[in-house]
Amino acid sequence: MPHAQRLIASTLALSCLLSALPLRAQAQIVPTDALLATTQPAGDAGRERVRAFLARADVHAALQQQGVDADAARARVDALSDAEIAELDGRIAQAPAGGDVLGVLFTVFVILLVTDILGLTKVFPFTRSVR
Repeated sequence: MPHAQRLIASTLALSCLLSALPLRAQAQIVPTDALLATTQPAGDAGRERVRAFLARADVHAALQQQGVDADAARARVDALSDAEIAELDGRIAQAPAGGDVLGVLFTVFVILLVTDILGLTKVFPFTRSVR
């Protein structure tokens, strides 16, 4: 057992000694062109996704229903900054495609179940009224 303890103690001492050594870091100046080259394609891709979203027929119909001209909406999208386009693209990506149908169905089921149990309706044959 003393041999195992000595091995563990030596390993811990060595790892503590090595963790205390200073590490070197390098810093270099990054040109603005290199930063713009990395951020620009993502902004262009997001802008294209927003334009494709506005070109859809259902979105066009919804804009017309709200009284918004589709050409004016496209012009405003073209005038947005890259940060605004990224935020708008994120909102479009997070929007539900078909709505929250499952949540609505579950809510209706629970409401009908509660009203059946209270004796206000008789929809489900497996419930017993409290009245």
